[in-house]
Amino acid sequence: MADKTRPHFTAFMGPQRLAAGPLAEVAIAVVQASRRPAAPPIIIFSDATGSPIDLDLRGTEREIIARLPQPAAPVDVETEEAASAEPRGRGRPKLGVVAREVTLLPRHWEWLGTQPGGASVALRKLVEEARRANGDADRARAARDAAYRFMSVMAGNLAGFEEASRALFADDRRRFVGLVAGWPDDIRDHVVKLAFSDRAEP
Repeated sequence: MADKTRPHFTAFMGPQRLAAGPLAEVAIAVVQASRRPAAPPIIIFSDATGSPIDLDLRGTEREIIARLPQPAAPVDVETEEAASAEPRGRGRPKLGVVAREVTLLPRHWEWLGTQPGGASVALRKLVEEARRANGDADRARAARDAAYRFMSVMAGNLAGFEEASRALFADDRRRFVGLVAGWPDDIRDHVVKLAFSDRAEP
């Protein structure tokens, strides 16, 4: 089973899937494949967003890997909340905390001011509760958007693209799968995986 906490990427050489996995592995596979004579164009996609990414693949494998963007470390929300509730001295806020402007009505600020830990802790708790409550819908929307971005690049000129797009946004899995059935195997399999892999067959 794939580790969903780690960013995952997929490279396509023309209509064929070249490599999939962590970015470093995919980047090295792309470098090696690009050395083949008359190699077709190669595109690397983020599976999380469905968008193509650009990498600097010059130099040695060690140099290439050293230049790759590093994934952000996961944040433990409960630990962060506990740390935020503790008195803090002057100076920079703890790493991972981002200060931005929030506009609320006076009654909202009054209510937040009465919450344990203050407004910041209360807002973070509200956001986390909303994320948990809407998690399935948010994941489905993100999966749909990722699938559409990928298919726009790789299948925009293929037969049935417009109808498949409508079926995707209508969340009509059966129709979508039927419409993409004639696409090149790797493109078809990847777009279906992006769109529906986290959801059970209806």
